[in-house]
Amino acid sequence: MKTLYVIGIGTGNPEHITMQGIAALNRADVVFIPTKGEDKAALAAVRREVCARYISRDVRMVEYAIGSRDDSVVDYGQRVRDWHDEIAGRYEEMFSQAPEDGNGALLVWGDPGLYDSTLRILEAVRRGGMDFEVRVIPGITAIQALTAAFAIPLNTIGNPVTITTGRQLAAGWPEGADTVVVMLDGKRTYEALDPDLHIYWAAYVGMEMEILIEGKLGAVREEISVAREAARARHGWVMDIYLLRKMG
Repeated sequence: MKTLYVIGIGTGNPEHITMQGIAALNRADVVFIPTKGEDKAALAAVRREVCARYISRDVRMVEYAIGSRDDSVVDYGQRVRDWHDEIAGRYEEMFSQAPEDGNGALLVWGDPGLYDSTLRILEAVRRGGMDFEVRVIPGITAIQALTAAFAIPLNTIGNPVTITTGRQLAAGWPEGADTVVVMLDGKRTYEALDPDLHIYWAAYVGMEMEILIEGKLGAVREEISVAREAARARHGWVMDIYLLRKMG
C-alpha cells in the first residue's frame, strides 16, 4: 500500500520542522511541491529549501500547480468545495503515478490539523477509491510562533482560548472569551472591533521578513493595516495572524 506523509513544516522558518518530520522526509520516494503562481513563489521556495537542507537521499520532486478559489462563486461554502475538488483531482493524478509500495510526502504550512484542508481533501480522494495510508507529522503552528515572537502566554490564568477566523469574528465577539486568536482574516476584521482590546499582530511570523506590532487596538490598527498592505505589495502575498485580549 502507498503511504503518504503529511508533514507540518511551521510558518516559513526551515528550522521549524521537527526531527520526526525530517525522518519522514527521508523515508519518502517522492515529495509533492504545490505552486501557486509567481506572486506566491516564495511558498514553494520554502518547501524546496526544507528538502534541500534535510533530505540526505535521492528523492524525486514533483511540482504541481493549483489554482485559486473562484471569487465569482457567490456562496463561500460552494467556492471552497469547488476549490477542494480541483485540488483532489490533482492529488489523484499525482498519486496514481507513485510506486505501489512507495512513500510520498506533502509539506503543509504550519500544522496539518489546524485550519488546513489537506487532510479533508485526502479523505475525499480515498473515498473516491484510491487506496493509500496517511500518516501525519505535526508541525509548529502559527499560534505557537506568534506567542513565542511576543513572549506571551496563549491563555490567561484558568481561562479558555477561542481560535477562529476573520469571517466568524465579524459576526461578533465569542461569548465569554477574553482571548481570541484570529487566522485567515483577509478582510481586516480587527479594524471594526472594540478599540480597547489589546492586539498582538504578526505577518510572516518566524520568517526573516517577520513583522510584529502590538498595543491597544485603537492606537495601532491603522499601523497594522498600512504595514499589511505594504508587505503584500512588496512580497506578492501576506500571511498574518493575531491575538486579541481583553485587558483587566
